[in-house]
Amino acid sequence: MTELFQNEDGKKPDWKGVVTLVFFLSAMFLLGRTVHFTVDNVSNSTHIISEADNWGLGGFGENGEKPTGNVSAEELKKYDAYYLKEGDEKVIYMTFDAGYENGNTEPILDALKKHNVSATFFVVGHYLESSPELVKRMLAEGHTVGNHTYTHPDMSAISNMEAFQKEMEDVEKEYEEITGKKMVKYYRPPQGKYSMENLKMAQELGYKTFFWSLAYVDWYQDKQPTKDEAFDKLIGRIHPGSIVLLHSTSSTNAEVLDELLGKWEEMGYRFGTLSELVGDEET
Repeated sequence: MTELFQNEDGKKPDWKGVVTLVFFLSAMFLLGRTVHFTVDNVSNSTHIISEADNWGLGGFGENGEKPTGNVSAEELKKYDAYYLKEGDEKVIYMTFDAGYENGNTEPILDALKKHNVSATFFVVGHYLESSPELVKRMLAEGHTVGNHTYTHPDMSAISNMEAFQKEMEDVEKEYEEITGKKMVKYYRPPQGKYSMENLKMAQELGYKTFFWSLAYVDWYQDKQPTKDEAFDKLIGRIHPGSIVLLHSTSSTNAEVLDELLGKWEEMGYRFGTLSELVGDEET
């Protein structure tokens, strides 16, 4: 090997050159390993990030065109998860997220009763603790009460079944204490934050997960939409098989729901239940 490192006179090995080249090759090897490690880590991080997501919709059109979700209806079904009903039937599924009570649930319940609409209310632990009588009224008037987790965390950040299960079971226990009945295993991730692993966990616990295909910004108490703004979104974007998400804290929803339900009826829509959507027995 020394012949590769001889001086120009061809007589003496250039050990300085040997050391330099060895150092250079070693450095390149380590750099290659570092680059490979970094690329692998970036790739893995991207994979992890892509598994957690916020539920989102796109492709809203006119004349009842259905929106697309950031996961297809076919893929969601693998995990007993839904965001709309496929097909052309003019049916609407009313759902409400109930994080706390501020006086707007009663007029919402009044409007639903007037139109003989059965909805699903996804509740958190605080709502169960603070408003048990309203929960009992929901049940008595034919509504379904679903699980919105106990503390309303970012469920996509929960990676172990034990923590996930506790969020769900604490709601179940509180609901059963209030009503004397087992909770229907319908689940909505808080803020629509989820991962595919979360959907698997919910499925393993016997839950069906429900996202939505129509909603609007109705949750800011100090910045409520006007009636016109509400109708523009909720009437303009209604479509066959809609799962509609509204918040029971919204004063606008409480004010307009009676008229809104009537307008949808005039458009030829009927109101179904989530149990009908997924083929469960009526609860």
